[in-house]
Amino acid sequence: MSTTPTEFSSSSCFSSSQNIFFKYVYSLSQTPHKLRKRMLATWTPDEELNQVRLRSGSDMKRKLQWHDLIALGVGGMLGAGVFVTTGRVAHQVSGPAVFISYIVAGVSALLSSLCYTEFSVNIPVAGGAFSYLRVTFGEFVGYFAGLNILMEYVLSNAAIARSFTEYLCTTVGVDPNSWRVEVDGLAEGYNKMDFPAVALILVLTLCLCHSTKESSILNLIMTVFHVIFFCVIVIAGFYKGSAKNLIQPKGLTPFGVKGVLDGSAIVYFSYIGYDSVSTTAEEIKNPSKSLPIGIIGSVAIVSVLYCLMALALCVLVPYNQISDTASFAFAFEKMAGWRWAGNIVGAGACLGIIASLLVAMLGQARYLCVIGRARLVPVWLAKVHPSTGTPMNATVFLGVCTASIALFTELNIVLEMISIGTLLVFYLVANALVYRRYVDTNNMSNSLSTLVFLLLLSSSAIGFSMSWKLREQWWSLALFGSASIIITAFFQYMVPSIYRPSIWSVPLMPWPAATSIFLNLFLMTSLKKKSFQRFGIWAGVIILFYMFYGVHSTYSEEERDQARVSSHYQVSPPSSSSIQQESKVDLQLV
Repeated sequence: MSTTPTEFSSSSCFSSSQNIFFKYVYSLSQTPHKLRKRMLATWTPDEELNQVRLRSGSDMKRKLQWHDLIALGVGGMLGAGVFVTTGRVAHQVSGPAVFISYIVAGVSALLSSLCYTEFSVNIPVAGGAFSYLRVTFGEFVGYFAGLNILMEYVLSNAAIARSFTEYLCTTVGVDPNSWRVEVDGLAEGYNKMDFPAVALILVLTLCLCHSTKESSILNLIMTVFHVIFFCVIVIAGFYKGSAKNLIQPKGLTPFGVKGVLDGSAIVYFSYIGYDSVSTTAEEIKNPSKSLPIGIIGSVAIVSVLYCLMALALCVLVPYNQISDTASFAFAFEKMAGWRWAGNIVGAGACLGIIASLLVAMLGQARYLCVIGRARLVPVWLAKVHPSTGTPMNATVFLGVCTASIALFTELNIVLEMISIGTLLVFYLVANALVYRRYVDTNNMSNSLSTLVFLLLLSSSAIGFSMSWKLREQWWSLALFGSASIIITAFFQYMVPSIYRPSIWSVPLMPWPAATSIFLNLFLMTSLKKKSFQRFGIWAGVIILFYMFYGVHSTYSEEERDQARVSSHYQVSPPSSSSIQQESKVDLQLV
């Protein structure tokens, strides 16, 4: 019996669909085997710099220098912290001692930045913490950290964008809610649509798609004016304010030392931005020189400015009268009696927020691009546009996600859900640095002693943190605190360092990394319940995505790579000189 073309086509399509379905079912049945193989799979720095990087097609263009990095770091951090969190933390959490909260958070961020710097100089790829952790602890840890910090970026950028609307309205003298559209039927906190915030995010997305260098020049100009603007505010605040406001009405620490440290955990999200500098490693002309200056320099500058701005605000206004929204503009307009100054502060805050958003959105796209290179998310997110040299797909995708959250979600809801992912990633990077320095990956010598040290240090830090949170007796704090110091000293004395980079390395190891581990865990336990709930939900989502997509995608890609290599060798076995030529990468390290 003959088969008509239509019948043949239908049966062929059905057969093809069946094959795809059965292949997928078979792939799922192999999940346990693939998980065992992939979760701890590591890549060498050379593979990150060569084989993985080439999956993006085109290379990113190397145009950035050290002053661009300082401007990106400073611009990325300044607009977020002072203008979004300072007023709320001073009014509700820390009181006039909010500047001390910034000092504690700044010390922790500086220690974390040292860890980032060593990794970024020796592994100069755009993946930031994702790449560093994948090289050290394996694919799953890198993926888990990368997706968590991406969520932090999206949430914090949405919060910053909504804050932009508030300061813009203050500048022109209108109520912020007058520019938002209230929608009946939506839950409270999600029912005021913020179209100016969405418009800002979309405009910056287009700028970042066009060119990194031009975006960095725009950021440099805004950052210079912004730093000058900060200095003017600090001088005016100290001139017009009174030191009595620091101790009235209830003293410097009306919420106690606990309030100061709780405030540190909240304002820590203000330091999201310096890690964006490390994600530009593939676009820097001289990474080994520029990255240490850019990362450490920007964190130091911002820490000083944050403390001075917070102190100026509390000198100018008693903490119990500080506005939760547009606090600096309110302080100058209502308390100091300078209405014109309030408008100028609002305009300057808008400028800072734009610079901060620009840098953060630049960093988040590069994180997603490199995760896409690893095939842990769809590969089209890893593509670099050949003419602009930017990860356009990742930039647009995350821009749309950020705009969607900024459109509906109130600022206070977003602020309650951030910081935990950032603290977790910085904690993991500090652990990875210790492991990388003290473990020989060829024969795994010192691996057990190093892992035991990291486990004991983390346990003592958690014990100290929980004793503090639950207000236990002072002896428990002394016990866990001294245990952390003794454990670190014993490890330094007993376990020799195996590896020390010749280009740039963190001094006095393992103390900076150990202190960073302790502080990040301490600040993490200070966060509210909603932060942990959000973290638990998001962690569950990304683990399921990894099991049902990421592990199969990376496994299949590895098989294809092996097949290509085998095919290449069968056709024409290469000479040793050709292998060396193929493995070279045009990358300036020194």
